[in-house]
Amino acid sequence: MRVKVLCLLGGILLTEIAYAGGFQVNLQGQKQIGMGHAGVGLARDQASIFFNPGALAQLRQNGFQVGISPLISKTAYQEPEPGNATTVTDNPLGTPFQVYGSYGFANDKARVGIGVYTPYGSSVNWGTNWQGRFGLNELTLQAIFIQPTFSYAITDRISVGAGPVFAIGSVNLQRSIPLQDANRQEGHVELDGGAKGYGFNAGIYFQATDNISVGVSYRSKVKMEVKDGDATFTIPAAPPIASRFPAGTTFDVALPLPANITFGLGIKATDKLTIAADAQYVQWSAYKSLRFDYSQAVNGSEFTENARNYQDVVIYRLGTEYAISDQLQVRAGGYFDQSPVENGYLTPETPDANAIGLSTGLSYQITPKIGLDASFLYLNRKKRTDAANLSGGVPGTFKSVGYVPGIAVNYNF
Repeated sequence: MRVKVLCLLGGILLTEIAYAGGFQVNLQGQKQIGMGHAGVGLARDQASIFFNPGALAQLRQNGFQVGISPLISKTAYQEPEPGNATTVTDNPLGTPFQVYGSYGFANDKARVGIGVYTPYGSSVNWGTNWQGRFGLNELTLQAIFIQPTFSYAITDRISVGAGPVFAIGSVNLQRSIPLQDANRQEGHVELDGGAKGYGFNAGIYFQATDNISVGVSYRSKVKMEVKDGDATFTIPAAPPIASRFPAGTTFDVALPLPANITFGLGIKATDKLTIAADAQYVQWSAYKSLRFDYSQAVNGSEFTENARNYQDVVIYRLGTEYAISDQLQVRAGGYFDQSPVENGYLTPETPDANAIGLSTGLSYQITPKIGLDASFLYLNRKKRTDAANLSGGVPGTFKSVGYVPGIAVNYNF
């Protein structure tokens, strides 16, 4: 029993980290979402603060924009054969958002800006009665990045930019424990804590010709650290068991969010048609192993440490924009997102698989200063069956889809 419960607790914390690192939210600009979230090779709008700080100096107008991308997602699960039980998540609505503002100096060579955006975070709710409830009941993760930015045009065609990233966030994870009291009520654990971390974002933009532009951006790894998170146990009150899960236990853990290197290309094929393509290299291999330290011994141990062995991947993006008029532009795009989760490591927090995203969008200029951007993204992850024997996860077959409408208001002056 001791070994079993100890492994269970370790699995709780590990799957929490996997979720934090294995699920990246790429919803950082409405125009870019409509083009398959490609934009590193374009100087499009204030969202360049995220996509390529080097492109920010190429903007000719001051302005700001506020956007939101409500995330509607579902994941279905089927237990391994010979069983046939199935479950579908009842996830709350996700609320990724983007806020950007920039201002240029009189000589137009330098521009400053600030971005507040949510590159990681979501919620999943499997409930308390499904087959994998000892793996997870529900998880809520929030991460907000704040990035002041400076960008400078070295020449009319080359510009650079960079900015520090200050990250804040929180996590809440709940899971059933296979212990029952006299009323056959199962045990329960809730892990809750706030996190913070630091990093930076830098980029170079080059207008090679009047019709071709290229860009490179680097977003550093951010190590999110949880200090003194609360671990609350609800278990049978019998002394031999209760003493193994002491009240008032806290935990520390580091959550490494991976670095990204993205190469982008922009082509103005005609006066009305623009094409963008990005290749985004995500260094998921930062997840070699993870360690969790407790303020007091839990089931006989003061820490847990396990391997994750994520692999680096590349996301390929392609998008187009067509200007119907000076007031109206329409967009379409797509991308292929490779899963960093290797076989044996699948978890209910991150039932990851290779995915295809298809998007569309439009912009309408209401007045010379005020415009609206809208987008819609459909995400389809490939059905995946995994033994989960290396992650402490839940074996079975998972299939996920997502629907993400989005809208933003921009004001230029």
